[in-house]
Amino acid sequence: MFAHRGASAHALENTLDAFQLALKLGATGLETDCWVTQDRQVVLDHDGVVKPTTKKFGVPIRLRKQKISQLKFDELPGDIPKLESLVEIAADQYPMSIDVCDPDAIRLIADIVTDPSVQQRIYLCHPDIALLRDSKQKYPNFKFVNSIRLSRISEGPERRCANLAQYGIDVLNMHHTDWNGGLVALAHRFEIAAFSWDLQHTEQLRDAFLMGVDAVYSDWSDRMVDACNQIFTS
Repeated sequence: MFAHRGASAHALENTLDAFQLALKLGATGLETDCWVTQDRQVVLDHDGVVKPTTKKFGVPIRLRKQKISQLKFDELPGDIPKLESLVEIAADQYPMSIDVCDPDAIRLIADIVTDPSVQQRIYLCHPDIALLRDSKQKYPNFKFVNSIRLSRISEGPERRCANLAQYGIDVLNMHHTDWNGGLVALAHRFEIAAFSWDLQHTEQLRDAFLMGVDAVYSDWSDRMVDACNQIFTS
C-alpha cells in the first residue's frame, strides 16, 4: 500500500513530514517523484518547478518560478528533501516507488543506493519501455515499473505484458479505471505484478484488493489500511 507522495491528504506532499505520517497511519510503502538539480542532487517534488528563496535585507523572499534542473539544491525551498532522506525514513523494511521525472536520475539513484537489499525495495517508474529495458540491464537489482494508461498501449495489453516479461520489467502500473479482473490475471500470467494508482475512496480500494492487484497508491493512507483490513481480516 503505497502512500502517494506520502500522506498527501493530510500533509504537504513529498515532504519528510508527509512520509513519516504515512507510515504512522499504516502505509506499507512510500511513493514520490524525483528530479535532478543543477548540482546533480536527486530531490523529491511533483512538478519540478519551484519558486526559489533568497533574502533581501535579511527577509526571505520567493523569486519567479524556475525548473529544479536550473537550480542548485541550496536554492530550493527548504521543504524539498533529497532522496537520501526518504531512504533513511524507509529504513530496512518499506518499499519505495519513485516516479522518475528526469531519466538522468536513474544513474544517480544507483550511485546513492548501493546496498542490493535496499535496491530490491525500490520501484523505478516510467512510461518509456525502452528506457526501462535498458535500465534493467544496467541495474538489475532495482524493480522497474511501466507506468502508463491503457489507452496509450498501442500494441495492446497482452503484447505489452509479453514485452515487459521479455525485458525483465517487473510491474505494469495503470490507473485504477484501466484495470479489471481479466487484465490483472493477464499480467499475472506473464509473471508481471499489477499496480493500481489514484485510488482515493475506500470502495475503490476494496474493489482493487478483491480484483487481485499487487499494490495500490492513494493519498489517503488511513483509507488504504481500512480497506485492506476489511478485505483480509473479515
